[in-house]
Amino acid sequence: MELLGSTLTATYARPKTSHFLPAISTMASSYRGTQLPLSLNPISNQWRSNSYLRASSAIPSIQQGRDGNLDLLRSKTMYYPSNRTILSTRYTPDDWYKSNQSNYRESESSRNSAERLRKDTVRLMQDREQITRRTQEYTSKNIGERLNDIVFWRSELNHEIDNMVTEIAALAEVKRRLERALAETEGPLQVSQECLYHREKRMSIDLVHDGVEKNLIREVEVIKSCQERMRRHLDRAIAQLASNRAAQHELERDLSDKVTAQRIDDRCHHLRNTSDGISYYRGVDRLDPSLSLPESWSKFTDDNILQSQSERAASHKLRDEIEVLLNTTSTEMWTQFNSANVAFTNRISETANTKNSLQTHLAKTLQEIFQTEMLIDSLKKALRDKENPLKVAQTRLEERTRRPNVELCRDNPHYRLVGEVREIEDTIQKLQDRLMEAEATLHTLVKTKVTLEHDLSVKANSLFLDQEKCMGMRKSFPSTPRLVGYT
Repeated sequence: MELLGSTLTATYARPKTSHFLPAISTMASSYRGTQLPLSLNPISNQWRSNSYLRASSAIPSIQQGRDGNLDLLRSKTMYYPSNRTILSTRYTPDDWYKSNQSNYRESESSRNSAERLRKDTVRLMQDREQITRRTQEYTSKNIGERLNDIVFWRSELNHEIDNMVTEIAALAEVKRRLERALAETEGPLQVSQECLYHREKRMSIDLVHDGVEKNLIREVEVIKSCQERMRRHLDRAIAQLASNRAAQHELERDLSDKVTAQRIDDRCHHLRNTSDGISYYRGVDRLDPSLSLPESWSKFTDDNILQSQSERAASHKLRDEIEVLLNTTSTEMWTQFNSANVAFTNRISETANTKNSLQTHLAKTLQEIFQTEMLIDSLKKALRDKENPLKVAQTRLEERTRRPNVELCRDNPHYRLVGEVREIEDTIQKLQDRLMEAEATLHTLVKTKVTLEHDLSVKANSLFLDQEKCMGMRKSFPSTPRLVGYT
């Protein structure tokens, strides 16, 4: 019996463990937390005697039993025989039964709590697993929808960029045509100005402000007006090209951002729980580096596309205006060019006719001069021919004045000789007057000849300037395709 008491003491100091279930006291202490053992519980020790307390004071504490060797502790307690009787009467059977019932209830309660905890935990894990899976699927679906939105706007941007590139190329081509057409107008302008300069070399009466000069001045004004309009449209085309390229740059930058975002979202969309490269990023959910919202995001791209479309519409309108301008200026310059050419042709024809008439008059004048000169020679010869008859008549009269006395008779021969002398003198006087008139006429004819010859030289100079100089240069007037910038 004493050995039985010793065994109880040793069992309390070091509970016997089972290979299948843990000790009841161990389970109780593990679930109740900081519950004191029976030997240290003041309530359970209230009924124990002082001799038991004294004897039990020699028993090492639980902390000492944990730190030391429990087998050595059991061996030490067996050296006190006075304790055996006291230890054998520590508990009553009723205490023992209550303790067992308490342990049973505590064990059942612990098992029920553990079972509920286990079932709740399993259900919690299953629910959370389903929630996590659904959330991940919903997030993947959102990313997929976002990818669809990005793909849609990317296709719209690509389409608009293609249209803008085509429009820029078309406007650049029209701009080059406008530049070539503007360069082509320099030649006609220079020709018109040189025509005016050459026609300033006309002489005398031909230096008139005729229809040709009016048309040339009008032609210079038309060409300068066309050049001014071309330069204004060229400046507008340059500015529009800059606006188009700026809109294209914004579209391309937006498209580049879309491509990068699509690549990132596509990689995120294909990420799985078993994917490589996934890792923890603590606090990333608390960061918000966003610069836009879905509405502002789509509005930004839509505004870029609308801006590009607006620029394309303005560019298309400008191209149409330039086409109309090229056709209008070409028509205006060609119309004025033809008007000037008609004026030149009429003036050249008129000058040629005048020159031909002058040549005819000059030929007749020369013929008349020749005949007048022949007349003068005839008159001079006639005057010379009257000298001898006059001399004869006067000599006869002078000789008959020497008749002596009554023989100096005023007879018929005397009257006849006097009449002959007077007649010859009158003839000579008339011939001399006619000779003077012939000489004056000859002088007038010579002056007329000089005038006609000068006028002929003036007309010849005018014909040379208009027909050779001006019309020769005007043959190089550019054609309509060149004036509209195609060549």
